[in-house]
Amino acid sequence: MRLIPALLCLLFASTAWADATEPTRDIDAAKDPAWLKRYEGSFIVSYEHRGFDAVKFPASPLLRVPDQTDAYNNNVFRAKTNREVEGEYTRLLYIVPADRSPLEVMRNYLDLVEEGGGKTVYRCTDTDCGGELNGNDHGGGSQGLMEQIYPQARIRDADFSNGKCTSGATPREQHYSLVTLPDGSGGNRTLGIMTFQIGDRSYCDALENRTGVLVVAVSPKARERKMVTVTSDEMAKALAATGNIALYGIQFDTNKSSLKPESVDTIAQIAKLLQSQPALKLDVVGHTDNVGDAAANLRLSQRRADAVVVSLVEDHGIDEARLAARGEGMGKPLADNATEAGRAKNRRVELVKR
Repeated sequence: MRLIPALLCLLFASTAWADATEPTRDIDAAKDPAWLKRYEGSFIVSYEHRGFDAVKFPASPLLRVPDQTDAYNNNVFRAKTNREVEGEYTRLLYIVPADRSPLEVMRNYLDLVEEGGGKTVYRCTDTDCGGELNGNDHGGGSQGLMEQIYPQARIRDADFSNGKCTSGATPREQHYSLVTLPDGSGGNRTLGIMTFQIGDRSYCDALENRTGVLVVAVSPKARERKMVTVTSDEMAKALAATGNIALYGIQFDTNKSSLKPESVDTIAQIAKLLQSQPALKLDVVGHTDNVGDAAANLRLSQRRADAVVVSLVEDHGIDEARLAARGEGMGKPLADNATEAGRAKNRRVELVKR
């Protein structure tokens, strides 16, 4: 029994050690993008950078999705209007100096956007943003704006850390701006900016009532193509085993059917397969994601399949009688079209053995 007080002391000491603290420097490895200024005296308490990613920024108030909850049993909210962008992804979460209001800090960011020739796409404040005034670390309630651009599933900060306290505590006030900013090369960066007053939360006393800033920025950047070209031998094995194979090395511009240069290697491997098996006949089948009209996607998928057949016949001398082009449009998805990763998997050309 005499051990209990000592154990309790150790427990309280370890808990206190884990509490949020007044930040005095940026967390390790965090840095601002060279093109983005921070509010003077701020420190980065959470950070993430990805060479390529997609973000769906809300551009209208969040509305309840009936009878739908997320993985944390929160009621799901979505905006009717969104701005979905892809490119180089940076997420920054700052604590600004004491006695600076969320409104003052937001106005400074908007000044920066205006001075840089940018535009404000959408703005909202507090509950006018829709959803509930919530952080991104809770369950059994309702989603708020924070979870839309910094989802709970993306949290990597340690429990009780400054980063987790800043984004997870329920804000007492919030301001949101969706803006674009010229990148100097003819494109536009897209930024979702939230400034908010950090509310009360256990272990986060040091940050209560301070202003936090969340900046999620996506800069135009071509996705690096790292997929290894499927060889003719691999195609032959798949066709022998299942009768079909999905290919992702055949690329088209959005809403177009002309083959992009990076498609050359994959089409050459299809030709090699056909040359090595003179009796083989193939259906070349085009598939799209669900973006756009179903009838238009059906026509587009047919044109894309036709383009592959034309290349095989004209560029590689394959007998046209061995090939049949067919478009399936968006009717046979392999993955959920609700995500960019799923849509990318659904955009494909399949070879089907006849």
